[in-house]
Amino acid sequence: MLSPTAIVLQFFLVPLAVIIIYNDVRYRRIPNPYVLATLISGLTLNLVMGGLQGGLNSIGGCVLAFILMFILHVFGAMGAGDVKLFAAIGSVIGVQLVLPTFVVVVLTGGLLALVTTLRSGVFRTTMFRVLQILVGLLPGWQMPKFSVPADRRLTIPYGAAITIGAIISIAIFHR
Repeated sequence: MLSPTAIVLQFFLVPLAVIIIYNDVRYRRIPNPYVLATLISGLTLNLVMGGLQGGLNSIGGCVLAFILMFILHVFGAMGAGDVKLFAAIGSVIGVQLVLPTFVVVVLTGGLLALVTTLRSGVFRTTMFRVLQILVGLLPGWQMPKFSVPADRRLTIPYGAAITIGAIISIAIFHR
């Protein structure tokens, strides 16, 4: 059963998820006003419900979430909007849930990527590129750079994976 705090967080995140998923799937963009509203709401919710400790927990969650996604952004695996969104969600969920949420988001994103590649018929090409990236991580090998496909249907709306992963994570891990 969800705790009262988890219910409040879910009450906030579910409508946000609907808006983010719609924008990310339709336009492949996550509007900054939604991200900023999430960040401010996360800080406010945690300050009100947890006092100074809650506020610090919220800031720590924001920073850790930003760092995790920024590393993926550097390798070209995430867009800047995804980094900002996960940092804002980190302010909502707090530092203790960032790592479990990150794992759930990666798994959710992987499932979304699998469905996207199968639907678009580019599974073999995608797996070859994944292999090239993994080889590029080895010492002495260069990381390949891939351009963003002109057909946006071949990109992954990762904002959907982030918001759905956060909702799943709160339901599973929040105490």
